[in-house]
Amino acid sequence: MQATGGCVSRVQGRLCCVAAPVRSQGANVKRAELTGSVFKTGSSHSFSAQVSSSVIVKKYSTARGAQRSTCFTPIRMSAGSDTPFLTDAAELISSVETFVFDCDGVIWKGDVLIDGIPETLDMLRSLGKKLIFVTNNSTKSRKQYGKKFESLGLSVTEEEIFSSSFAAAGYLKSIDFPGDKKVYIIGEVGIQKELEQAGIQYFGGPEDGEKKIDLAPGAYMEHDHDVGAVVVGFDRYLNYYKLQYATLCIRENPGCLFIATNCDAVTHLTDAQEWAGGGSMVGAIKGSTKKEPTVVGKPSTFMLDYLANKFKINKKQICMVGDRLDTDILFGQNGGCKTLLVLTGVTDLKTLQSPENSVQPDFYTNQLSDLLAAKKVAAI
Repeated sequence: MQATGGCVSRVQGRLCCVAAPVRSQGANVKRAELTGSVFKTGSSHSFSAQVSSSVIVKKYSTARGAQRSTCFTPIRMSAGSDTPFLTDAAELISSVETFVFDCDGVIWKGDVLIDGIPETLDMLRSLGKKLIFVTNNSTKSRKQYGKKFESLGLSVTEEEIFSSSFAAAGYLKSIDFPGDKKVYIIGEVGIQKELEQAGIQYFGGPEDGEKKIDLAPGAYMEHDHDVGAVVVGFDRYLNYYKLQYATLCIRENPGCLFIATNCDAVTHLTDAQEWAGGGSMVGAIKGSTKKEPTVVGKPSTFMLDYLANKFKINKKQICMVGDRLDTDILFGQNGGCKTLLVLTGVTDLKTLQSPENSVQPDFYTNQLSDLLAAKKVAAI
């Protein structure tokens, strides 16, 4: 419904969460109990505290003809001693029950389907594998992503899709976000639709994209003191008005939460190049407020915990497939899953092999369709 108006340390390439103080300001704040990598809220819900930056967690009480990309040159080199090239696809497939896929850079790039995806997904389904798609892109809702899959000729249900916009709404529900509080959005329609479906009041987003500030002498911006959370996601319409409004809410409203859908440095808006990602928008608010966000997208395991509970999946029986080390692979590792890196997106072989890289997946391969090798072996 629309309204009108801790720290993290790195150990052996993994992010480990350290309990951070939880302060009560204005609204009652429920004490958080740290158990492993998950804060228990005292309810049936749980959410992860593993994030890609330092975090202080505050909690309130209470059709097949689609265009495909074929520009990926096969690479067969060993990426260091820790990450073997996937040579036995059949063994990996048989060792898990569920495959969780990132979307951008794994399934598609921009609006271009990556070569071999339909055949690969069909093969995995024919083997009885459960398929789930998890994306940090918050510009669309789950229903909108369902339409994108359909437009690319892929049969994927809304129940199989989890976006960071959905995670933001789910997080607020899990902490019993008060019904009399509002959310200010830096982001696009995907966040709006998910908050609306969750019954959470919101404003901002695309509607504030054309607003400007008159910086005449004595200029003063009013803001809504009932804003209890600011959600920041990817926003192609970011402007100074939004930055100032969000800054005022976080700095001046007691207990106001700062929630980031993700901190991705770059994203794939087109298949031609990388574009500045949601992390650039989050970074602007971090700079103006001097506060760290609660990150609900990858590599936080909030979505993984949610889907594991929803579908009754053993996390050890999941293979996380992604193109980014710092989000997708770390997301899988934080959740105790097997991990497979594909080289069709952000991470290239040089980055994987770099001595400075501390995140090593279980396997890497050129592209997702390499899993089709399992079908060829079975046919022999």
